[in-house]
Amino acid sequence: MRYTSSMISARMKNLHPYVPGEQPKDREYIKLNANENPYPPSPLVRKTVVCAAKKFAKKMGLYPDPDSNELKTAIADMLNKTGGVLCRTELKGGKKNGSGAECSPAAADKIPFAVTPDMIYCGNGSDEVLSFVFYAFFDSDRPLILPNFTYSFYPVYAGFYNVPLNQVPLKADWSLDREKMLSEANAAESSIIFANPNAPTGIGLSRDEVRTMIKAAPKDRVFVVDEAYVDFGGESCIPLLAEFTNLVIVRTFSKSLCGAGMRLGYVVSSPELVNHITTVKNSLNHFPIDFLSQQAGIAACKDAGYYAVCAKKVAEERDSFSEFLRERGWFVIPSQTNFVFVRKEGHSAEEAYRKIKQAGILVRHFSTPGIEEFLRITIGTHEQMSELKRVMESI
Repeated sequence: MRYTSSMISARMKNLHPYVPGEQPKDREYIKLNANENPYPPSPLVRKTVVCAAKKFAKKMGLYPDPDSNELKTAIADMLNKTGGVLCRTELKGGKKNGSGAECSPAAADKIPFAVTPDMIYCGNGSDEVLSFVFYAFFDSDRPLILPNFTYSFYPVYAGFYNVPLNQVPLKADWSLDREKMLSEANAAESSIIFANPNAPTGIGLSRDEVRTMIKAAPKDRVFVVDEAYVDFGGESCIPLLAEFTNLVIVRTFSKSLCGAGMRLGYVVSSPELVNHITTVKNSLNHFPIDFLSQQAGIAACKDAGYYAVCAKKVAEERDSFSEFLRERGWFVIPSQTNFVFVRKEGHSAEEAYRKIKQAGILVRHFSTPGIEEFLRITIGTHEQMSELKRVMESI
């Protein structure tokens, strides 16, 4: 019997999958195209994983804790100690790399309550977490409101779950058009989702600006803020959970916690909404996070000082690189993330991408109309960024 297209469901035919950053196999590149962290996990994480594999090898043959209870406790403790923004976390003691340091939140980031484990849902990367959020809270009977340029997995999940979208154009300065988003949300009694700071622009809303939005948005609809990049300089909305039970905050280990290869993400929200997401998880995969990833995540949370130092270094390198580009005529959108979004008048972004790649460095170019003249450049180590500066001056 031959394959025919009639074997495929209508749902499958209408899928438009997410396209990740290039993962080359032909040669070694400096990878600045996927917003990964250039630093390895903390020494404690590496030691913990090796020890767990040796000392508790039998546990790899058993199902892990389905609810990741110890990990949830560790995440809650880390958020309380850092305020949810690592680059501003204040450190005391510890090693030069921050490992073992005592953490306390900056005054602006203090959370006015204790985050508790029942406010945390853990998943297999924030992409899986987002999938469950879409399934739990968004329906096909009304459009989901989001910016037209934001994390490009949102439209993928919308198509997967048959959720209509209302994509609101960004303003001329590349910031969110909050008034238009609220107008559309209230007209349709719809939910809102966006990344804060936003991707790929790097611009973040203040906590007060998000508070104003939630107050004006539909009260009986979930309001989702994706804080994948907040640790590099944004303002976390976790303190707003004291005011709004419909707020869902999505976060990840992949960026500031140097864990893109571990696949860990989580939600911070009211216990009631966390329970709904857990119900979705238990209807699909009762054991989403493997034993070793849970151990790695717990260790990472216990060594937040190391990651605070990493986030500070990335933020400093970002600001230095942004100034370097501006001095050479590039338009650089002010970023609160671990990347910059840049273009140069009269120059092809696609051609610049190719020349940079030829020099052994990968950056991200989008062919999407409206942002096709931009490059998104992940911030690497000082040495990597020095090499990129040399290459960009030469082209």
